[in-house]
Amino acid sequence: MTAAEVLLFLIILGIVFVIVYYFLRGSSGRVELTRPIESRIDEYLDQRFETLMAEWRLVSRSRVRRFESENTPQLQEDESRVAELKAFESQMKATLDSLEERLDVLEKEMAKPGKGKSKK
Repeated sequence: MTAAEVLLFLIILGIVFVIVYYFLRGSSGRVELTRPIESRIDEYLDQRFETLMAEWRLVSRSRVRRFESENTPQLQEDESRVAELKAFESQMKATLDSLEERLDVLEKEMAKPGKGKSKK
């Protein structure tokens, strides 16, 4: 590599680091790369929810606390159920993939002449 190529590589690498830094700067939560804008907005609202409510006087603090105390157990149950369903979904996908592979093998065996059983 020549010196110009090395310099060009370092410049491109620096630009990539700057872009990644500004993309993830200030984010302490989950920023998903597949939907960066939506996840940044969700993170912003999650961090500043109480401030926004107080500023716009949408709900009193006592109502928010009462809502949280009444609904926190149900929300936790729902979150655990969602986690169970996601685990079930991944297991079902694995099972489906396995069944598809087995079906492909059986189809190939049936397609070979003389291998499959012929019904008479």
